[in-house]
Amino acid sequence: MMYLSRTILTTIVLLFLSSIGHAAMPSVEVEKGIESHDRALHILDGFMRDPYIILAPDGYYYLTGTTGGIPEGYDILNVGLKPKLIDPWKMRVWRSKDLVRWDSYGSPYTQLDNYWSTVEEMPEDSEKRGKQSGQSSAKTPKKMWQTIPQDQWRLWAPELHLINGKWVIIHTTPSPLKGMANLAVTAGDQLEGPYTYPMGMDMFSKHDPSIFQDDDGTVWMVWKVGTIALLNSGLNGFAGESIDIGPSNRIMGHEGALIKKIGSKYVLFGTAWSTDKGRVGNYNLYYCTADTLTGPYGERKFAGRFLGHGFPFQDKLGRWWCTAFYNGNIPPISREDLKKRPLPDTAYTINKMGTTIVPLEVKILDDGDVSIRAKDPAYATPGPDEVQQF
Repeated sequence: MMYLSRTILTTIVLLFLSSIGHAAMPSVEVEKGIESHDRALHILDGFMRDPYIILAPDGYYYLTGTTGGIPEGYDILNVGLKPKLIDPWKMRVWRSKDLVRWDSYGSPYTQLDNYWSTVEEMPEDSEKRGKQSGQSSAKTPKKMWQTIPQDQWRLWAPELHLINGKWVIIHTTPSPLKGMANLAVTAGDQLEGPYTYPMGMDMFSKHDPSIFQDDDGTVWMVWKVGTIALLNSGLNGFAGESIDIGPSNRIMGHEGALIKKIGSKYVLFGTAWSTDKGRVGNYNLYYCTADTLTGPYGERKFAGRFLGHGFPFQDKLGRWWCTAFYNGNIPPISREDLKKRPLPDTAYTINKMGTTIVPLEVKILDDGDVSIRAKDPAYATPGPDEVQQF
């Protein structure tokens, strides 16, 4: 009787989880969707934020993001902004030949191998930040790593880049030291340690950093939501002053800035809530374009609903996709419910927990400008809560 009860309970739990869409789509459905390039595809389950995909020269797609294991019995859809996760200080990586079948690449980089854990002095401007965040400026970064429990360490929004034959990992970390970020470089072309940290303390106060390599080989860093600076050739310092860039008509948003070169245009992407209020409405992706990297940029345009902090990338056929993830205060709603959803009073999404990829239509217009829009109808149209009119 006890065995039967446990079986029934397990069945109920699995049915509940499947009903809210934790499982990734069957491979055959993903294969069809990849071929048709016309709809969103849920390719990987589990906890994931800020998913990032790069197609490397070895023919593999590499996937990473803000991750962590889910404790047994923990409500995966009630994680909020401070989820209870197992080892959230590890960068987990998966790879795939076809965007369909993903194999774990393990955790080739973690906060155990970290520049800041060796630093004996506080970065400039850290005293002010420490007071704001409740951190003691009397503690050095090394001391924070030694005294703050590992389950409070965080590794957010990692990206993988291949520059000059080496892997470059860049990410932000709000704990143990608020305002910290890292740029780590491998010794060779394998994604593995030991790592060097050529930017050192210059990475402090570089929230949400990303990297852009221009056609001439120069490497730029972009952080916050529109501050850029040129890196020197050794990636061990800035080669110039920082420059603020962004849309001509309004602020871009608050996070997730990244730059792509499409045709002759520089495209700055950024993330904002549709209502311009934190965690109210939809977490969306926007962009603006310019003729030169430093601008001036045109007006902010709409790229896709529910695509906030997603990463646009090209597949092996040159088609564009954007990653997407669950970011809401309530469980994902269905596409049918989306059509009758009233003006929001909280954050909601149709994305399931894990990683979703959404096809993008990217067009170079007759005047040379770039048009970017999600192809799946549920992502392609701004919601009624959108503050900016498109």
